Amino acid sequence: MRLTFLGTGSAMALPDRAQTGLLLERDDRRVLVDCGAGVLHRLAATDPGYEGVSTVLLTHHHLDHVSDLLALVKARWLAGAGGIEVVGPDGTKALVDDLFDAFDYLDGRVDVRVREVGAHDFSVAGFDVSAHETRHSVDGLAYRFDGDEGDLTISSDTEAFEGLAAFADGSAVFVHDCSFPDDVDVSNHPTPAKLGDALAGHDYGRVYLTHLYPHTEGRHEEMLDSLARRYDGDVRFARDGLRVEC
Repeated sequence: MRLTFLGTGSAMALPDRAQTGLLLERDDRRVLVDCGAGVLHRLAATDPGYEGVSTVLLTHHHLDHVSDLLALVKARWLAGAGGIEVVGPDGTKALVDDLFDAFDYLDGRVDVRVREVGAHDFSVAGFDVSAHETRHSVDGLAYRFDGDEGDLTISSDTEAFEGLAAFADGSAVFVHDCSFPDDVDVSNHPTPAKLGDALAGHDYGRVYLTHLYPHTEGRHEEMLDSLARRYDGDVRFARDGLRVEC
């Protein structure tokens, strides 16, 4: 299974980071996890392109995770690429319906299938997935994907907490929100110290930090040092375009 980080930024724009989007590929199976601003353009630069991705799995419905969703639907329609499935937590159907209400000229022209999932096991685009509830300002889900050589877990936007750390335990790759450095007083997202405390005692092959606000610029080493004082595993910062095999 290959993971490509299409967007590793946040709701506050950075010139070299699109908003959240991750592309998973295994053989001819593909799923896009989240579709924030800039992700459509990043996807166009991949081998499958946006024409080759017909399933989107949403973690939650904040704007920086869904703002390119309708643009992706329209681009695929214009390219003659066929319909698309949108999968996500409760409220996903209402979100998609509202988007088509706002842009009603697309209604009836594109085939969009919507499926809502919860904190349980399911399959999407040929991938076996387990889900766990997150702790954020809106309801959301973290996802664990069965991999060829180890599992991949994506935290989505969330506070760091023991339940999610245990859910991801043993993953070959754990992608986790680490939006701010330690001196930012924040809820709904973790700082390195809080994330390190949650990860301590668990085992992951590699941890990739993502959903990075401008506050983290120039402070990556400091943030890694803070994490390392609490968790002694392999932790790295993700970047747009990074590809990881798992």
